[in-house]
Amino acid sequence: MKRLIIAAAMALIGTGAMAGSGGVTQLKAAGDVATTMDALEAAVTGAGATVFARVDHAGGAEEVGMELAPAQLLIFGNPKLGTPAMQDDPLAGLYLPLRVLVYRDGGGQVWLAYEEPAHSMADLGGVAPDAEYLTKMTGALKKLTGKASGM
Repeated sequence: MKRLIIAAAMALIGTGAMAGSGGVTQLKAAGDVATTMDALEAAVTGAGATVFARVDHAGGAEEVGMELAPAQLLIFGNPKLGTPAMQDDPLAGLYLPLRVLVYRDGGGQVWLAYEEPAHSMADLGGVAPDAEYLTKMTGALKKLTGKASGM
């Protein structure tokens, strides 16, 4: 088991991805926040999913006279994946649609970040930890953020 964990960590480091505490996965991006978010949005729509909203956190801060490093959130989903989760437990709707944050850290590095669906829905009684839709959601997040990262 220890070898498996070390191998997984090494694989993540090699791709610029990091699994952080709280089930959040972060992936380094090559472009700036706006370019990376444009690439993510294109990947999402290209995959046939629906974009529900694009939130500009830094723009919101600016509107109230505050400063914030560039950060945007994309909210998107596919009812073919989300509906079965909500059929199993309606509270899954608290974690759906899916969300990916693109932000610039204090050192100037741009990141894509998302919470692993299995982690966010872990406490829901009706959602089995090995549910096929969780695997598909996680795979979609990995594939879409990988495309958008430009790395």
